[in-house]
This record gives sequence, structure tokens and C-alpha cells, in this order.
Amino acid sequence: MRKLLVVALLFAFVASSCKKENEPFELKMNYSAAEKAQLAKDEAIIDSFIVAKGIKDVKRTANGLYYVIVAPGSGNFKYTTGTQVLAKYTGRLLNGQVFDSSTTGFAFNLVEVITGWQEGITLVQKGGKIRLLIPSVMAYGSRAVAPIPANAVLDFDVEVVDLR
Repeated sequence: MRKLLVVALLFAFVASSCKKENEPFELKMNYSAAEKAQLAKDEAIIDSFIVAKGIKDVKRTANGLYYVIVAPGSGNFKYTTGTQVLAKYTGRLLNGQVFDSSTTGFAFNLVEVITGWQEGITLVQKGGKIRLLIPSVMAYGSRAVAPIPANAVLDFDVEVVDLR
């Protein structure tokens, strides 16, 4: 009887783990009061940056991510919490300083990157290209991650090479 119970519990654990990886991906941010205040500051910075650089066709998500779809890509991929992505990218601070890039491709699980990427990647399909202006609360927040200063708004160009 014990063995049956252990096997049943193991099966339930494995089944629930598999289900989580196949759940549709959805990002709903619940910002604290301090994060809301920082988001307001970030939005003012992003709005000024957009005007100063003459960036066209910028949209904003309900969570506060600003983006421009350069190319939507093709297909009808349904993102889940287990989605594996291969992307090429360049990440910059708003002063133009490149802090990271990958021209060969960076492989990751969708839920293991900053929330700005999590939301932004799902806006395009395989082969899609997107520019993300990510408020600090959707990136590294008040933590400095060298060479990225605390409360930094990030500017990324991302190309989704593959989705699984």
C-alpha cells in the first residue's frame, strides 16, 4: 500500500510539474508603491528619450513596457511557461552604452529572464524583431548589476531566432 501511495504521489508531482511548463504564458505585474513611483519616473525618462531620438510607432503594454515591433516574424507560436527561446540581441543604456550583446544567439527559458524580456518576446513570433524600452522595475530595479546602474531604463534590440 505504501509503494502505491509513493507511486501515486510521484505521478501527481510529475504531472503537475509538466502542466506548469505547458500553461499559457501571462505576465501580470503587481507593483509596490515604491515600484509604482519608480515606474512613473522611468516613464517620464522613456517618453523624453522617444521624443529626443525620434522613435516612431512606440506602443506601451499595461505593465509599462514600451516597444516597437520592427518585424512581427511568422507563425502562430503559443508561448507557455516552458517556452525555450533563442535570440540575438543588443542591450544598451539610454546614453547609448552597449552593456551586452549576442550575435550568435542566446538560449533561455522565457521565465528565467527579466520581466521586460518575458513580456516583450511574446509580442513577436519566430524571426521577429522588436525594440524594447524597459523600465527599471521590469529589469534590475534598484539593484546595480555592473555595468548597469540601479534604476536604469534599458534599450534592447532583439531578434527571435527560434522558439520551442
